[in-house]
Amino acid sequence: MNRKYFLSFMLTAGASLSSFKTWGNNPESAKEVKIPPFLKTGDTIGITSPAGYITAEQIQPSVQLMESWGFKVITGNAIGKRDFSLGGTDDERVSDFQEMLDNPEIKAIMCARGGYGAVRIIDRLDFSRFKQNPKWIIGFSDITIFHCHLNRQLNVASIHSKMCNSFPSDWTIAEPIQIETILSIRQVLTGQAVKYTGTPSTYNKNGRAEAALIGGNLSIIETLAASKSDINTDGKILFVEDTGEYPYSIDRMFWNLKRSGKLDNLKGLIIGGFKIKPEDEGDEFGKTVYEIISEKIKEYDYPVCFDFPVGHQKNNFALKCGAKHVLNVDVNGSSLISI
Repeated sequence: MNRKYFLSFMLTAGASLSSFKTWGNNPESAKEVKIPPFLKTGDTIGITSPAGYITAEQIQPSVQLMESWGFKVITGNAIGKRDFSLGGTDDERVSDFQEMLDNPEIKAIMCARGGYGAVRIIDRLDFSRFKQNPKWIIGFSDITIFHCHLNRQLNVASIHSKMCNSFPSDWTIAEPIQIETILSIRQVLTGQAVKYTGTPSTYNKNGRAEAALIGGNLSIIETLAASKSDINTDGKILFVEDTGEYPYSIDRMFWNLKRSGKLDNLKGLIIGGFKIKPEDEGDEFGKTVYEIISEKIKEYDYPVCFDFPVGHQKNNFALKCGAKHVLNVDVNGSSLISI
């Protein structure tokens, strides 16, 4: 994948709570979306792991960097806890996450890693205090569950981005794109508008869209179908990415999006990185990800871009889920601007 993407930083937004209206054919898409307060120097970020296991040592590079940004960092009790592949038992992960939701001193919750486990605790969490005083929840992959739940149930924006396990231990040997994407977390957290660009693709569909941005990991979105965390895509820009799936699985999941109506009333569609699992010889599906997706969207006239810099890859920039964005796709490629 071409990595010639750039990140543009613009004026810093205000630190006070703001909101806006999103548009769509469904009344639910017109609900007011709450934007948590942007962080300022001295604010506190809490780190916990609602999904997979991670050690205190492994999160140290992220702790040190976020402290260098001027933030205080609190490490949750679940860090270092282990229940097989999970970051502690369900009770331990619920308790740790709940404490961070309720602690008024914590202005953002950074999920340490993904993996699996968030779906086991989402319905046990009490978001009543969080709803009154929203804060940023940060992460991707399995953390897509939180992004979808916050958008559908609470109308609160969140940040889809890299997590602690993606911070390099040695910045002197880190690739420029790795550094740039991690620095984008700070830009979004502090309220700076961002612009991301993608390269041209023959599979792109040109156009312009202005709407709320939602999405995340495709397999997680499919898992949440018909649950109370299921996203409403009407009148919105949807972004999806995935990793470790066979081509036929991507085909199945896109048929799910299509048959459930999630592709019908979009304002725009963003296709991020898709790392495909090697197929067994003689059992190939016979279609690329580009062909699989293009087949499902050929009847729609909204803009679509492929190879966008988001997903299980080094060029995984921070995106503000639920917030309004402008997507533009033309012969020169694609751009996404938060507004």
